[in-house]
Amino acid sequence: MYGAEIDEIDQKAVADHQLREFEARIARGEKIEPGDWMPTEYRRQLVRMISQHAHSEVVGMLPEGAWITRAPSLRRKMILLAKVQDEAGHGQYLYHAAETLGATREEMLEALHSGSAKYSNIFNYPTLNWADVGVIGYLVDFAAILNQTMLARCSYGPYARAMVRICAEENFHKKQGQDLVIRMAQGTPHQKAMVQDSINRWWWPTLMMFGPPDSDSPNSPVLKRWGIKTKTNDELRQTFINEVIPELHALELSVPDPDLHYDPQTENWVTGPINWDEFWRVIQGDGPCNKERLEARVNAHAEGYWVRDALAAYARKQSIDHT
Repeated sequence: MYGAEIDEIDQKAVADHQLREFEARIARGEKIEPGDWMPTEYRRQLVRMISQHAHSEVVGMLPEGAWITRAPSLRRKMILLAKVQDEAGHGQYLYHAAETLGATREEMLEALHSGSAKYSNIFNYPTLNWADVGVIGYLVDFAAILNQTMLARCSYGPYARAMVRICAEENFHKKQGQDLVIRMAQGTPHQKAMVQDSINRWWWPTLMMFGPPDSDSPNSPVLKRWGIKTKTNDELRQTFINEVIPELHALELSVPDPDLHYDPQTENWVTGPINWDEFWRVIQGDGPCNKERLEARVNAHAEGYWVRDALAAYARKQSIDHT
């Protein structure tokens, strides 16, 4: 046996040992930190997930942000403005978490602006009336909370810690949205019709935002194996359905699903088939607002160049002054 072959065998033995130790740490509930050894695929999956999550927070400012100037009262305007600011902060937390894995902000934003990076399908739909602001807060943010609460127990420390802060703020967003939906559902017939129309448009995209069914989700096994996710897409989706349907029915609101029914044996609400063709079409860039959302982000990035340049110059000056 040649020396090179022996070296290759030794390297494989070391790698196998490192992987066993890595997975043992995860099994014990320990957090993996930036300086720790980790499999290349673990790092890749985390960068993919965290950057997509960050992009979703930033792009997610756009559908509701369009209603800040059209809010029906100063109080509602202030609530919405605070929420949109929160989403910007969430994006910052997440970009920082991805940077601990070696990804750069420039690379992540370039991937978003070029269309090669993905973000949540839900943010490629239009906000057509004021009730959409409430329904997004109630349904979309609640769906996000279920996913994010799970990620707060993620095996990667920086991601998990970012999610703790984000979940606290998202819970406020959900309550604000739910409050608006309740008030409109109990308001005038026109207000109730408006909120019902909004639910009809956002229901199916919200169910899709948990991701494809487990049978079509190639990343799920490795994500669960390494503690990045602790629940599958279908499990999270079912939890959402079971909690939301009774609440909507209590408000005498419905969802646009003639096949919806309660199964007493499983104690689950069962929905009709989800149009996954639509999901994949939107993810691939052919949704109602994909082009509009991406153009808005690219333009905002270009128009904000002078701010970033000024901050960088100030940082350089501060560094020189302290040397």
